[in-house]
Amino acid sequence: MTMRNQPTARQVRLGAELRRLREAAGLSAKEVAGLLNSSSTHMSQIEAGSSGISEERLRRLAAHCACADESLVETLVAMAADRTRGWWEEYRGVLPPVFLDVAELEHHATFLREVVITHVPGLMQTPDYARAVFGYMVPELPPSELAPRVEHRMRRRAALEGADSATYETVIHESALRIRVADRKVARTQLLEVLRNIEEEQATVRVIPFDTDGFAGASSAMMYIGGPIAHLDTVLRDSPHGTAFVDTGSQLERFRQLFHKVEKTALGPAASRDFVHRIAKEL
Repeated sequence: MTMRNQPTARQVRLGAELRRLREAAGLSAKEVAGLLNSSSTHMSQIEAGSSGISEERLRRLAAHCACADESLVETLVAMAADRTRGWWEEYRGVLPPVFLDVAELEHHATFLREVVITHVPGLMQTPDYARAVFGYMVPELPPSELAPRVEHRMRRRAALEGADSATYETVIHESALRIRVADRKVARTQLLEVLRNIEEEQATVRVIPFDTDGFAGASSAMMYIGGPIAHLDTVLRDSPHGTAFVDTGSQLERFRQLFHKVEKTALGPAASRDFVHRIAKEL
């Protein structure tokens, strides 16, 4: 198979899962390569996501590793066979790869759960709001780089639209609703957009007001992306150094618990809708 110069996060995840199967069976890359009539170099490329693997070889690998989880094997086979070239591919070479990775993961998600503290969730941002957020970067982006970032962010909304869209739940701190990334008009339009998402049932929104007792989770921001099976969930966390993809079992369980802990602190959906509406009326 053709070598990939820049494997996607999903392709890297497939390779990582194959490596975990091999390591759990106590086999070396050389041993598995021999069983598959391949080479150690090729196995390393497969496990790095830079080379694909056929269904026949993947099933042989799983059998050699005595993997009894049929749902996992079938899901990995589906991932290996997937040749989807979604709308995000139009931005390859235009935007950093992480933008494409996030859109691809959202496209394949079974559910999305998000916690935001300082900004309205990207999936609900208006063009003007997104433009203000991206426009605040240092050094400042030229229009040729700013425009595709805003356009890409708007197109990510596809993950919440259609009959087969992922269910989306988000917990938003009041600070994200009140911080004016631009002017009053942009702020009000953005809050109305959040309300539209609620009313059209594209999102379940819960708000954490400033005066909530017992919330010390200012560092809890995350996007939890549900995979076809729980084992293949992914968490995205942003930092000043970039976006990190978290996918080990122990880490995923930690973030599941963290989301539910933050969720319990927030207002219910109806009270949250009313809360957002009151803030919008103040503007």
